[in-house]
Amino acid sequence: MAKRGGDKGITIIKREEVVEGGHHGGAWKVAYADFVTAMMAFFLLMWLLNATTEKQRRGLADYFSPTTIMARGASGSGQPFGGKSPFEQGPEISDRGTVSVMNDNAPPVDQEDDGSDTVAMKTVHAEGQAPNKDGAGAQQGGSAKASPTAGKLLSSGMTKLQLQNAGAAALAAEQARQQEQAKLVDAARQMQRAIEVDPALAPLARQLSIDLTPEGLRVQIHDEDGQPMFAQGSAVPNEHTKALLARLTPILKTLKEPISLAGYTDAAAYTDPTKSNWDLSADRANATRRLLTDAGLPDERIRDVTGHADRDLLHPETPLAAANRRVTITLLRSALPAPIPGR
Repeated sequence: MAKRGGDKGITIIKREEVVEGGHHGGAWKVAYADFVTAMMAFFLLMWLLNATTEKQRRGLADYFSPTTIMARGASGSGQPFGGKSPFEQGPEISDRGTVSVMNDNAPPVDQEDDGSDTVAMKTVHAEGQAPNKDGAGAQQGGSAKASPTAGKLLSSGMTKLQLQNAGAAALAAEQARQQEQAKLVDAARQMQRAIEVDPALAPLARQLSIDLTPEGLRVQIHDEDGQPMFAQGSAVPNEHTKALLARLTPILKTLKEPISLAGYTDAAAYTDPTKSNWDLSADRANATRRLLTDAGLPDERIRDVTGHADRDLLHPETPLAAANRRVTITLLRSALPAPIPGR
């Protein structure tokens, strides 16, 4: 159609409004991060498999194995948490036991109750050790970590029954030692009272010394200035010494401990050239033995009679002191602490 002369052309301008899209979310970032982490873990695993030996891989596998009272294997089935580990050969059964890591005071809890009474720690064998017939063999490799006490007990070859017996023996020995200590203390008090209540012997209380030593109950009878227990230079006791020993003997008889007798002198030279302080000290100890046995003490209670001359002075700062001349009656302890297991 022909345009009219007066018509003008119509220009249509179309404007498109650009509307930006909304937020699409960041879930893909989380998924991507998980993917990258998984790939890193995968390549790290591949590197570890290539850079470690089989023995080291066994140790890593055992480190991440569950260790529980019920567990007998590293992973899988068959028993609670028990089964075949990735590095085992042979049938699909567990041949590896879990390692029990205990402190020194904890009771053993990871031992199979098979009646063998062995220590509740599985023995560490060299690599390649055959499994036990029940399918629960010993821990292999170098990853087993046991407490120092358990290691010493294992190295000593002690079984659980032996440990229980050793513990019971140690407890019984300690009880016996305490009972013996109480008896020795009571005997010492009886001796002191026996001298104090006797008017004839009360003046000798200063010459009687009673104390407890690591060896046992020691009774020392020593000279005082102007009051010797034996005649000068001889082993002949005076009447006070005889009465004192006769008074102490009934108390000594109530005990069972063996008795050791010893004599001592001061540093003065012996007057008789044919004898010495060794002879004098030994003779006085032996004279004390005779007085005790004559008063009723069984002779089998005497374990030894010795003379020490002036080698062990009671007052070394004054070698000629009268108290250095003495005899000792020692009731030897019979109850000793039990030895520590494994030593």
